[in-house]
Amino acid sequence: MLYYLFRFIHEAFSLPGSGLYSYVSFRAPLTFVTAIFISMIIGKHIIKYLQKKQIGESIRDLGLEGQLSKKGTPTMGGVIIIIAILIPCLLFGRLRNIYLLLMMLTTVWLGALGFADDYIKVFKKNKEGMPGKVKIAGQIGLGLIVGLTLFLSPEAVVIENPKGLTKADVEHVERLGDDHVSKSTKTTIPFVKNNNLDYADIVAFMGEHKQTAAWILFVIVTIFVITATSNGANLTDGLDGLAAGTSSIIGAALAVLAYVSSNLVFANYLNIMFVPGSDELVVYASAFMGAMVGFLWFNSFPAQVFMGDTGSLTIGGIIAVFSIIIHKELLLPVLCGIFLVEDLSVMLQVSYFKYTKKKYGEGRRILLMSPLHHHFQKKGIHEAKIVTRFWIVGIALAVFTILTLKIR
Repeated sequence: MLYYLFRFIHEAFSLPGSGLYSYVSFRAPLTFVTAIFISMIIGKHIIKYLQKKQIGESIRDLGLEGQLSKKGTPTMGGVIIIIAILIPCLLFGRLRNIYLLLMMLTTVWLGALGFADDYIKVFKKNKEGMPGKVKIAGQIGLGLIVGLTLFLSPEAVVIENPKGLTKADVEHVERLGDDHVSKSTKTTIPFVKNNNLDYADIVAFMGEHKQTAAWILFVIVTIFVITATSNGANLTDGLDGLAAGTSSIIGAALAVLAYVSSNLVFANYLNIMFVPGSDELVVYASAFMGAMVGFLWFNSFPAQVFMGDTGSLTIGGIIAVFSIIIHKELLLPVLCGIFLVEDLSVMLQVSYFKYTKKKYGEGRRILLMSPLHHHFQKKGIHEAKIVTRFWIVGIALAVFTILTLKIR
């Protein structure tokens, strides 16, 4: 809203400084700081409310050091994150941008889904929470919305070969021919130059219907990425500050990826797809980072509040949809390496246990406990040290993810 207000003031009165709001490089830092303050201000009030309503986490005794001391800690703190993302975006975002609207819809959609899950667990005293089929249906619905929006919206286009174009050219995308602008089902492949993966090539056997089939495949991939990333974020949310800190690092890397994808000079230099309008995603990523950092004020060890599925389901879905919009979803296994390892640790642990139980009559384990962070807890490493080390690994993965663009 402030974007349009100050643009009007600048055009009508030429007030010194009002033109700053037209620059993403100004609005993004402002959004980041605002998100931090909003989360810190509303956070203490929401925590008091949750404590008053006795909305606390129920803890199973798994024999982990300091685990039982967490019992009764308020949960559903993901509400803090959602509010701290949406308000700065409404204030400083260009609200007519299709990508920003899609990300805000994703935040509300998955926030509501996670909130319903937490509500059933906390208020209905049902530890299973929302039925898995309902949760999957919600994620499928979001996948359909994202896929159809990117397919149908005239604003959601890419320029696959930006070389030779000028800034004046891309300011009027509608004037460029089909040789430059397209509805692309392509995505960036890490480490490979001049070779994007086109989902249409995978379904080439469909003949004249391959482009339609490509968008169907794209929606399926979107649903899978949302589900996998959300599950990884949920599993990572097991130690104080782990999920929030890791997600803020991922958000910083996504902001960089969105910026280079929206900048003609960088897109040319790095030989990546140019996505007109994706610069507004930098504003959203800044709000996301600020919300995560502000939430850490209360969630760092010892945590005063947990994000619950309201938060973990939302942040996982946000990361997934964001990467899909900028055609970088194949970078997620590297960027979200922490989430991936947490996912794999549970899958391997369960699979190996079932296999050995069937073969030897007694289940055996690869790790002392899964997810992986609990394995290190079982080894006697303090929770705060595990979280800090995971953050360090997350930073290294984020830097390496950005580096893959140059390696190409």
